[in-house]
Amino acid sequence: MAAVCTVYTTQSLNSSCSISTPTKTHLGFNQKQVVFYSTGKRSSKRSSGGVITCSAGDSQTVVIGLAADSGCGKSTFMRRLTSVFGGAAEPPKGGNPDSNTLISDMTTVICLDDYHSLDRNGRKEKGVTALDPRANDFDLMYEQVKAIKSGVAVEKPIYNHVTGLLDPPELIKPPKILVIEGLHPMFDERVRDLLDFSIYLDISNEVKFAWKIQRDMAERGHSLESIKASIEARKPDFDAYIDPQKQYADAVIEVLPTQLIPDDNEGKVLRVRLIMKEGVKHFSPVYLFDEGSTISWIPCGRKLTCSYPGIKFAYGPDSYFGNEVSILEMDGQFDRLDELIYVESHLSNLSTKFYGEVTQQMLKHADFPGSNNGTGLFQTIVGLKIRDLYEQIIASKAATPLEATKA
Repeated sequence: MAAVCTVYTTQSLNSSCSISTPTKTHLGFNQKQVVFYSTGKRSSKRSSGGVITCSAGDSQTVVIGLAADSGCGKSTFMRRLTSVFGGAAEPPKGGNPDSNTLISDMTTVICLDDYHSLDRNGRKEKGVTALDPRANDFDLMYEQVKAIKSGVAVEKPIYNHVTGLLDPPELIKPPKILVIEGLHPMFDERVRDLLDFSIYLDISNEVKFAWKIQRDMAERGHSLESIKASIEARKPDFDAYIDPQKQYADAVIEVLPTQLIPDDNEGKVLRVRLIMKEGVKHFSPVYLFDEGSTISWIPCGRKLTCSYPGIKFAYGPDSYFGNEVSILEMDGQFDRLDELIYVESHLSNLSTKFYGEVTQQMLKHADFPGSNNGTGLFQTIVGLKIRDLYEQIIASKAATPLEATKA
């Protein structure tokens, strides 16, 4: 495997490279020492400046950031995303059973909770929540994400959600695609600048409350009172530190109560908007019927089974935090997922590999939350767009050395 290095040496260019056993730095990186030896006359002297640090030549890690509050669908989105790239996402084999990391054939997903600088007791003693920047180590987050993006493995900390303690670190090797998901992927400007693409899941307060009750009561055994108290305690910090990050996102999935049912309070039918920033490199927004036009479409009829309250789509240009965006909206839910192909056929710039791939992905994960509404549809579409973005980035990197050679 070739290594990409910057070398300063007075020796002949006719040299070979050997890589020694990795050593650790104070940042938790695994660096490789490389020693260059002349292939000509043997010499007992090592070339001056011969020991350097380098990264593997095929390490071209693309970094994706996913921001959302707790209980807002990050885990489901991650499962849909990794499925697009193939292979099941699983915890590191033989590692900490309480690890938050998920690894598949092409992707590694790390939870930014692992960069908490204070454990549960420490936050309680200082009177801060996990959303507060003071409870997180952004310096280490930046250094390690930068290292992984550069092709260098790191020893990443682990925050144990079961015990609330900081566990011993785990080794994270550079994947083809690194997804950093959590509360703060776009909070620190240094980390934000490392992202090749960013997504924000923006869940309205009404929907968030319903989802959090379902998850924390059903899966974590929390009481209704404790959930309400947790939401109220987090809201000031959420408004101050988490919510503002959506202005930096390349794509926002916004989940709202339906407008199809007057005064609806159940929250079972959702209106979902996919807000796509214009002018993002390697990303072309999806559009309905005619790019740049303003469209309102009620597809219910002989080709799409729709029970009350039906389905309504909308599309058009808009402005979002001063940025030009395209917005695709779906209100309502599907009765039959196999009929989604009718809707898919009217959408363009989906970045699918074949006709019907969106429908296939949705049917494949029909049991995932949101599969019958816009949350699942737009998460799937964003996953396909990220795959296309990754392929474009890799192709452009591969073309750069060839252009340099021709020059």
